[in-house]
Amino acid sequence: MRLSDLLSRAPEPTATRVEGFLDDRALKWGKHKKIKVGKVFHNFHCKTCNDQRTFESGDELYCLGLGDHAVSIDATLRCTACQSSVETWFLVASNDNIAGFAPEVRIERYTENLRDRAEHIGETAGQFADLVRRAHVAYDAELGAGSMVYLRWILESITYEVAEIAGIPTKGKKGGRVPFKDLLERVNEQRRIIPQRFSSNGYKLFGELSDVIHGNSTEEEALKKFKPCLQLVLGVVEEVNRDNVFAKAIDELGWGVDDIDEIAGEAS
Repeated sequence: MRLSDLLSRAPEPTATRVEGFLDDRALKWGKHKKIKVGKVFHNFHCKTCNDQRTFESGDELYCLGLGDHAVSIDATLRCTACQSSVETWFLVASNDNIAGFAPEVRIERYTENLRDRAEHIGETAGQFADLVRRAHVAYDAELGAGSMVYLRWILESITYEVAEIAGIPTKGKKGGRVPFKDLLERVNEQRRIIPQRFSSNGYKLFGELSDVIHGNSTEEEALKKFKPCLQLVLGVVEEVNRDNVFAKAIDELGWGVDDIDEIAGEAS
């Protein structure tokens, strides 16, 4: 396997044996070298094209020596359709001499600078897109608890916004906030913001996020939970978006809510 194949799978951390890329000569600390290891490919949603595109690097990558066991690699990737560019950075390490003939290497850290030109495929659009991006940045920097803060922020925000739209009280009789568990249940009963597959576990998701934020999980555990929790939170956002799209379609057709209820009743 060539090093470019491993870099194209980032942030996959599995150690893999690759063809030597330093010509059996140690790259001293702080020294730069251009290396030819094949092109790096990553798929993103290109904002200019407004579609999923493959971004590719040039034929040469820039490598910085960090000692006998690690190198830093920079790569600029360009959209194959419109040439918009983003930057990527890899910290590649090996337990053996990284300048060897066929070193076993792993990606210890991977960072992207998408510069508002691209976004991760499947990333939500709309008002929560920025929070999702921030969560990704925290995750890429290996800040597990920090990434979960943004996910909980999204879940809380969307629940309170839907409650306000639906006229569901968010404050109790004494003026204090309704406990979030109760509010989430009331909102879901009226607007079904929790996807059907885990509708009975909506508050459990909030509990998972809170446990991490309150220090009841290690950073390693938080990083492992990030991606599944992200998918569940995005599921809530998509459910609400679907509801809004449906409501907009009803308004544009000039149908009233009572008409919809009547039609649904006749159909059942």
